[in-house]
Amino acid sequence: MTVPVAAPDPTLDLVALVAHARHVTSEAREAFAQAAAPIAGDPRVILVRTCHRVELYVAERGTGRHEGRYHPVLPLPALPEGGGRFDGVAAARHLFSVAAGLDSVVVGEDQILHQLRESLSDRHVPAADQCPVEVGSHEARAKGLDPVLERLFQIALHLGRETRSWREGPPRSLADVVVDRVTPLTGPLTGRRLLVVGAGRMARLVALAADRQGARVLVSNRSPERAASLAHDAGGTTLPFGADALLPEVDAVVLAIGALWPLSPGARADLLAADVPVIDLSSPPAVAPELRERLGSRYTSIDDLARSPQDALQSRLIRRYERLLDDAEASFTGWVRTRSTVPAIQALSELAEQRRAEELERLFRRVELEDRERELVVQMSHRLVAGLLHGPLVTLREDASGDLERATRALFSL
Repeated sequence: MTVPVAAPDPTLDLVALVAHARHVTSEAREAFAQAAAPIAGDPRVILVRTCHRVELYVAERGTGRHEGRYHPVLPLPALPEGGGRFDGVAAARHLFSVAAGLDSVVVGEDQILHQLRESLSDRHVPAADQCPVEVGSHEARAKGLDPVLERLFQIALHLGRETRSWREGPPRSLADVVVDRVTPLTGPLTGRRLLVVGAGRMARLVALAADRQGARVLVSNRSPERAASLAHDAGGTTLPFGADALLPEVDAVVLAIGALWPLSPGARADLLAADVPVIDLSSPPAVAPELRERLGSRYTSIDDLARSPQDALQSRLIRRYERLLDDAEASFTGWVRTRSTVPAIQALSELAEQRRAEELERLFRRVELEDRERELVVQMSHRLVAGLLHGPLVTLREDASGDLERATRALFSL
């Protein structure tokens, strides 16, 4: 099923291509991310990649220009089945909704805000540290980020921080959804043995959430040092990792790793024989397809969790979110419209400066003046031009419609 999207907005050249776990499988999201990789270093692009979503934001896609310089028009990857495209203001609105946590399983969860911040921070790496990417027959390096994307993400992050300040209770995350999914199958977690495979951010959240519920946490990871660190923080113990490792008696398994889970034949047989739930938070899945099928209803993927019912919001809170999204949208679109007048402002200022310099040169050729007198005349000319242009330039900066910019260009032949 394709996500319905708004009609293209001709006033803002911005595109968001969205592949979310609610509508796009993990494997298809991974393929989409790989297809987007060749353009991910272009200044006009930000790629957001999380366990539940792959989103590509592209600015100035149709012009082939960036900051006055020509760049090849970007070849956007094809959307997978179930993906959605947002154009113009709708693309900005979607990102603001994501930053607010409204597009997450756990409304207002913190992880997506961290991930958006990291996506923006990754684009601030100096150009010398960037690997070249091919765009058509040209090589492109990330030489700074397009100002439209920079502004868009800064507004989104500010919005996200503000919505988190409304929180009245302890924060919830996807890890709490995992615990909620496991508990009905195992009973209360107090004293239960929960195997966490992985030691990254999501594995840590799950381990700590399980520890708070009184579970006995077992941690297995390819890095023994990271496994030991997480086990220490969760009050648990470590287990060996790898194709030779045995599978101990456990009540549930949670995986959050970036590759297939290596299992020995014996461990695989023990997992199938044991009546325990397996929650796979990896994308793409860490459990091989054939084993997933054998596990049947005991297996839950990250995509299954994404399709879980969202937390309900009170109507007053929904209205508060909507007002904040409206304000963020108005702030961003107003900035974009104002930014479009900058070339006219610059051109008018340069024209005035050129005429000022020409008139001074003509005056000084005809009149002999002392150095101090020349200095006073030059200062007077600067003040005169600045005073005459101040009002028009301020008005141009506040031109939301673009009518004044067009009139200025026509009046002064800019």
